[in-house]
Amino acid sequence: DVGVCWRKEREVGRDEVGATGHTVVLVDQTEDILAKSRQGIEDSLRKVAKKKFAENPKAGDEFVEKTLSSISTSTDAAAVVHSTDLVVEAIVENLAVKNELFKRLDKFAAEHTIFASNTSSLQITSIANATTRQDRFAGLHFFNPVPLMKLVEVIKTPMTSQKTFESLVDFSKALGKHPVSCKDTPGFIVNRLLVPYLMEAVRLHERGDASKEDIDTAMKLGAGYPMGPFELLDYVGLDTTKFIMDGWHELDVKDPMFQPSPALNKLVAEKKLGRKTGEGFYKYK
Repeated sequence: DVGVCWRKEREVGRDEVGATGHTVVLVDQTEDILAKSRQGIEDSLRKVAKKKFAENPKAGDEFVEKTLSSISTSTDAAAVVHSTDLVVEAIVENLAVKNELFKRLDKFAAEHTIFASNTSSLQITSIANATTRQDRFAGLHFFNPVPLMKLVEVIKTPMTSQKTFESLVDFSKALGKHPVSCKDTPGFIVNRLLVPYLMEAVRLHERGDASKEDIDTAMKLGAGYPMGPFELLDYVGLDTTKFIMDGWHELDVKDPMFQPSPALNKLVAEKKLGRKTGEGFYKYK
Protein backbone atom coordinates (compact mmCIF):
# COMPACT_ATOMS: atom_id res chain seq x y z
CA ASP A 1 0.00 0.00 0.00
CA VAL A 2 1.79 3.04 -1.24
CA GLY A 3 0.97 6.72 -1.28
CA VAL A 4 2.78 8.87 -3.81
CA CYS A 5 3.23 12.64 -3.83
CA TRP A 6 4.44 14.51 -6.90
CA ARG A 7 6.18 17.89 -6.73
CA LYS A 8 5.94 20.69 -9.23
CA GLU A 9 9.38 20.04 -10.68
CA ARG A 10 7.88 16.80 -11.98
CA GLU A 11 8.29 14.03 -9.46
CA VAL A 12 6.63 10.54 -9.76
CA GLY A 13 5.36 7.45 -8.32
CA ARG A 14 7.79 4.63 -8.90
CA ASP A 15 10.74 3.73 -11.04
CA GLU A 16 8.78 4.62 -14.16
CA VAL A 17 7.81 8.12 -13.12
CA GLY A 18 11.26 8.97 -11.86
CA ALA A 19 12.55 7.71 -15.19
CA THR A 20 10.40 10.23 -17.05
CA GLY A 21 11.98 13.23 -15.35
CA HIS A 22 9.51 13.70 -12.50
CA THR A 23 10.52 14.04 -8.87
CA VAL A 24 8.57 11.86 -6.46
CA VAL A 25 8.14 11.37 -2.75
CA LEU A 26 7.17 7.80 -1.95
CA VAL A 27 5.18 7.59 1.28
CA ASP A 28 4.44 4.51 3.36
CA GLN A 29 3.92 3.51 6.98
CA THR A 30 7.41 2.43 8.02
CA GLU A 31 11.03 2.95 7.00
CA ASP A 32 11.38 -0.81 6.54
CA ILE A 33 8.57 -0.91 3.97
CA LEU A 34 10.07 2.09 2.20
CA ALA A 35 13.50 0.47 2.09
CA LYS A 36 12.05 -2.66 0.52
CA SER A 37 10.07 -0.55 -1.95
CA ARG A 38 13.15 1.41 -2.95
CA GLN A 39 15.13 -1.80 -3.41
CA GLY A 40 12.33 -3.17 -5.59
CA ILE A 41 12.41 -0.01 -7.68
CA GLU A 42 16.19 -0.27 -8.09
CA ASP A 43 15.96 -3.93 -9.11
CA SER A 44 13.30 -3.06 -11.67
CA LEU A 45 15.36 -0.17 -13.02
CA ARG A 46 18.44 -2.34 -13.44
CA LYS A 47 16.44 -4.85 -15.49
CA VAL A 48 15.26 -2.01 -17.72
CA ALA A 49 18.76 -0.58 -18.00
CA LYS A 50 20.24 -3.96 -18.90
CA LYS A 51 17.97 -4.15 -21.94
CA LYS A 52 17.90 -0.47 -22.83
CA PHE A 53 21.65 0.05 -22.55
CA ALA A 54 22.88 -3.43 -23.48
CA GLU A 55 25.85 -2.02 -25.38
CA ASN A 56 26.67 0.71 -22.89
CA PRO A 57 26.53 -0.57 -19.27
CA LYS A 58 27.96 2.71 -17.94
CA ALA A 59 25.05 4.66 -19.44
CA GLY A 60 22.73 2.11 -17.84
CA ASP A 61 24.25 2.72 -14.42
CA GLU A 62 23.89 6.47 -14.89
CA PHE A 63 20.23 6.00 -15.87
CA VAL A 64 19.56 4.02 -12.70
CA GLU A 65 21.34 6.48 -10.42
CA LYS A 66 19.68 9.52 -12.01
CA THR A 67 16.24 7.98 -11.67
CA LEU A 68 16.81 6.94 -8.05
CA SER A 69 17.99 10.47 -7.26
CA SER A 70 14.52 11.70 -8.27
CA ILE A 71 12.83 9.49 -5.66
CA SER A 72 12.81 10.35 -1.98
CA THR A 73 10.82 8.67 0.80
CA SER A 74 8.85 9.66 3.87
CA THR A 75 6.60 8.14 6.52
CA ASP A 76 4.79 11.44 7.04
CA ALA A 77 2.50 12.32 4.14
CA ALA A 78 1.24 15.48 5.81
CA ALA A 79 4.80 16.80 6.07
CA VAL A 80 5.52 16.51 2.33
CA VAL A 81 2.14 17.17 0.75
CA HIS A 82 2.38 20.95 1.13
CA SER A 83 4.84 21.20 -1.78
CA THR A 84 3.26 18.73 -4.18
CA ASP A 85 1.18 19.22 -7.31
CA LEU A 86 -0.31 15.74 -7.34
CA VAL A 87 -1.04 13.13 -4.68
CA VAL A 88 -1.79 9.60 -5.86
CA GLU A 89 -3.15 7.29 -3.19
CA ALA A 90 -2.79 3.52 -3.45
CA ILE A 91 -3.46 2.32 0.09
CA VAL A 92 -5.73 -0.49 1.30
CA GLU A 93 -9.13 -0.77 -0.43
CA ASN A 94 -11.11 0.48 2.54
CA LEU A 95 -13.28 3.57 2.11
CA ALA A 96 -13.05 4.69 5.76
CA VAL A 97 -9.24 4.46 5.74
CA LYS A 98 -8.96 6.32 2.44
CA ASN A 99 -11.34 9.02 3.64
CA GLU A 100 -9.36 9.51 6.84
CA LEU A 101 -6.13 9.89 4.87
CA PHE A 102 -7.50 12.39 2.36
CA LYS A 103 -9.34 14.38 5.01
CA ARG A 104 -6.04 14.83 6.85
CA LEU A 105 -3.99 15.63 3.75
CA ASP A 106 -6.61 18.11 2.57
CA LYS A 107 -5.70 20.34 5.52
CA PHE A 108 -2.01 20.49 4.58
CA ALA A 109 -1.99 20.42 0.78
CA ALA A 110 -1.66 23.58 -1.30
CA GLU A 111 -4.76 25.07 -2.89
CA HIS A 112 -3.78 23.89 -6.39
CA THR A 113 -2.81 20.33 -5.41
CA ILE A 114 -4.75 17.61 -7.20
CA PHE A 115 -5.76 14.47 -5.30
CA ALA A 116 -6.21 11.16 -7.12
CA SER A 117 -7.02 7.62 -6.04
CA ASN A 118 -5.70 4.47 -7.66
CA THR A 119 -8.68 2.46 -6.36
CA SER A 120 -9.95 -0.25 -8.68
CA SER A 121 -13.35 -0.77 -7.10
CA LEU A 122 -14.45 2.03 -4.77
CA GLN A 123 -16.49 5.03 -5.88
CA ILE A 124 -14.25 8.04 -6.46
CA THR A 125 -17.04 10.44 -5.46
CA SER A 126 -17.30 8.80 -2.02
CA ILE A 127 -13.57 9.34 -1.46
CA ALA A 128 -13.59 12.90 -2.83
CA ASN A 129 -16.40 13.88 -0.47
CA ALA A 130 -14.01 13.52 2.46
CA THR A 131 -12.18 16.62 1.17
CA THR A 132 -12.96 20.24 0.37
CA ARG A 133 -11.45 19.92 -3.13
CA GLN A 134 -13.97 17.79 -4.99
CA ASP A 135 -13.20 19.76 -8.16
CA ARG A 136 -9.52 18.81 -7.84
CA PHE A 137 -10.17 15.12 -7.17
CA ALA A 138 -10.31 12.26 -9.68
CA GLY A 139 -9.43 8.63 -10.21
CA LEU A 140 -6.10 7.63 -11.73
CA HIS A 141 -6.19 3.87 -12.14
CA PHE A 142 -2.94 2.23 -13.21
CA PHE A 143 -2.63 -1.44 -14.18
CA ASN A 144 -0.26 -4.08 -12.88
CA PRO A 145 2.61 -4.42 -13.72
CA VAL A 146 2.73 -0.64 -14.07
CA PRO A 147 6.10 -0.39 -15.90
CA LEU A 148 4.75 -2.62 -18.68
CA MET A 149 1.05 -1.75 -18.87
CA LYS A 150 0.33 1.32 -20.97
CA LEU A 151 -3.26 1.87 -19.89
CA VAL A 152 -4.40 4.43 -17.31
CA GLU A 153 -8.08 5.02 -16.58
CA VAL A 154 -8.77 8.66 -15.72
CA ILE A 155 -12.00 8.79 -13.74
CA LYS A 156 -14.02 11.98 -13.78
CA THR A 157 -16.65 12.50 -11.09
CA PRO A 158 -19.54 14.95 -11.55
CA MET A 159 -17.51 17.46 -9.49
CA THR A 160 -14.12 17.00 -11.19
CA SER A 161 -13.19 20.16 -13.09
CA GLN A 162 -12.21 20.00 -16.73
CA LYS A 163 -8.86 21.54 -15.82
CA THR A 164 -8.16 18.75 -13.32
CA PHE A 165 -9.21 16.09 -15.80
CA GLU A 166 -7.00 17.52 -18.55
CA SER A 167 -4.06 17.83 -16.15
CA LEU A 168 -4.30 14.12 -15.29
CA VAL A 169 -4.61 13.13 -18.94
CA ASP A 170 -1.50 15.20 -19.74
CA PHE A 171 0.33 13.69 -16.76
CA SER A 172 -0.52 10.16 -17.91
CA LYS A 173 0.78 10.93 -21.39
CA ALA A 174 3.97 12.39 -19.90
CA LEU A 175 4.55 8.99 -18.30
CA GLY A 176 4.29 7.35 -21.69
CA LYS A 177 0.87 5.91 -20.90
CA HIS A 178 -2.32 5.80 -22.92
CA PRO A 179 -5.10 7.40 -20.86
CA VAL A 180 -8.77 6.56 -21.35
CA SER A 181 -11.66 8.44 -19.75
CA CYS A 182 -14.57 7.01 -17.78
CA LYS A 183 -17.33 8.28 -15.54
CA ASP A 184 -17.40 7.25 -11.88
CA THR A 185 -19.19 3.94 -12.45
CA PRO A 186 -18.44 0.66 -10.57
CA GLY A 187 -15.28 -0.94 -11.92
CA PHE A 188 -14.74 1.87 -14.45
CA ILE A 189 -14.07 0.27 -17.86
CA VAL A 190 -11.71 -2.67 -17.53
CA ASN A 191 -12.86 -4.18 -14.23
CA ARG A 192 -16.54 -3.60 -15.03
CA LEU A 193 -16.07 -5.93 -18.01
CA LEU A 194 -13.30 -8.14 -16.64
CA VAL A 195 -14.59 -9.09 -13.18
CA PRO A 196 -18.04 -10.32 -14.34
CA TYR A 197 -16.22 -12.37 -17.01
CA LEU A 198 -13.99 -13.93 -14.35
CA MET A 199 -16.96 -14.66 -12.11
CA GLU A 200 -18.91 -16.21 -14.97
CA ALA A 201 -15.96 -18.55 -15.58
CA VAL A 202 -16.14 -19.60 -11.91
CA ARG A 203 -19.89 -20.19 -12.18
CA LEU A 204 -19.37 -22.24 -15.33
CA HIS A 205 -16.96 -24.42 -13.37
CA GLU A 206 -19.25 -24.54 -10.31
CA ARG A 207 -22.09 -25.91 -12.44
CA GLY A 208 -19.80 -28.65 -13.68
CA ASP A 209 -20.06 -27.49 -17.29
CA ALA A 210 -16.29 -27.55 -17.85
CA SER A 211 -13.05 -27.98 -15.92
CA LYS A 212 -11.04 -24.92 -14.96
CA GLU A 213 -8.16 -26.23 -17.08
CA ASP A 214 -10.36 -26.51 -20.16
CA ILE A 215 -11.92 -23.10 -19.54
CA ASP A 216 -8.46 -21.53 -19.31
CA THR A 217 -7.27 -23.30 -22.45
CA ALA A 218 -10.41 -22.34 -24.35
CA MET A 219 -10.07 -18.64 -23.57
CA LYS A 220 -6.37 -18.57 -24.38
CA LEU A 221 -6.68 -20.41 -27.69
CA GLY A 222 -10.17 -19.26 -28.64
CA ALA A 223 -10.08 -15.62 -27.56
CA GLY A 224 -6.33 -14.99 -27.68
CA TYR A 225 -6.07 -14.07 -23.99
CA PRO A 226 -2.58 -14.39 -22.50
CA MET A 227 -4.03 -16.01 -19.36
CA GLY A 228 -7.19 -17.98 -18.77
CA PRO A 229 -9.72 -16.66 -16.21
CA PHE A 230 -8.61 -18.99 -13.39
CA GLU A 231 -4.95 -18.22 -14.01
CA LEU A 232 -5.79 -14.52 -13.93
CA LEU A 233 -7.87 -14.86 -10.76
CA ASP A 234 -4.92 -16.50 -9.01
CA TYR A 235 -2.58 -13.79 -10.31
CA VAL A 236 -4.82 -10.92 -9.17
CA GLY A 237 -5.65 -12.51 -5.81
CA LEU A 238 -8.91 -14.23 -4.93
CA ASP A 239 -9.39 -11.96 -1.93
CA THR A 240 -9.17 -8.92 -4.20
CA THR A 241 -11.80 -10.30 -6.57
CA LYS A 242 -14.07 -11.24 -3.67
CA PHE A 243 -13.70 -7.76 -2.20
CA ILE A 244 -14.75 -6.18 -5.48
CA MET A 245 -17.72 -8.52 -5.93
CA ASP A 246 -18.89 -8.04 -2.35
CA GLY A 247 -18.84 -4.28 -2.81
CA TRP A 248 -20.75 -4.42 -6.07
CA HIS A 249 -23.26 -6.88 -4.60
CA GLU A 250 -24.01 -4.39 -1.83
CA LEU A 251 -24.69 -1.71 -4.44
CA ASP A 252 -27.17 -3.91 -6.34
CA VAL A 253 -28.13 -7.22 -4.71
CA LYS A 254 -30.41 -8.16 -7.61
CA ASP A 255 -27.88 -7.80 -10.43
CA PRO A 256 -27.02 -11.36 -11.58
CA MET A 257 -23.50 -10.26 -12.57
CA PHE A 258 -22.79 -9.21 -8.99
CA GLN A 259 -23.80 -12.45 -7.24
CA PRO A 260 -21.25 -14.03 -4.85
CA SER A 261 -19.58 -17.35 -5.67
CA PRO A 262 -19.57 -20.18 -3.07
CA ALA A 263 -16.39 -21.65 -4.60
CA LEU A 264 -14.53 -18.33 -4.46
CA ASN A 265 -15.75 -17.59 -0.94
CA LYS A 266 -14.62 -21.03 0.26
CA LEU A 267 -11.09 -20.60 -1.11
CA VAL A 268 -10.75 -17.14 0.46
CA ALA A 269 -12.01 -18.48 3.81
CA GLU A 270 -9.31 -21.16 3.61
CA LYS A 271 -6.69 -18.45 2.91
CA LYS A 272 -6.06 -19.92 -0.53
CA LEU A 273 -5.74 -16.58 -2.27
CA GLY A 274 -3.78 -17.48 -5.39
CA ARG A 275 -0.13 -17.11 -6.31
CA LYS A 276 0.71 -14.95 -3.29
CA THR A 277 -0.22 -17.77 -0.88
CA GLY A 278 0.94 -20.67 -3.05
CA GLU A 279 -2.54 -21.95 -3.77
CA GLY A 280 -5.82 -20.70 -5.20
CA PHE A 281 -7.69 -22.40 -7.99
CA TYR A 282 -4.30 -23.93 -8.81
CA LYS A 283 -1.32 -24.90 -6.64
CA TYR A 284 2.04 -23.14 -7.02
CA LYS A 285 5.48 -24.19 -5.80
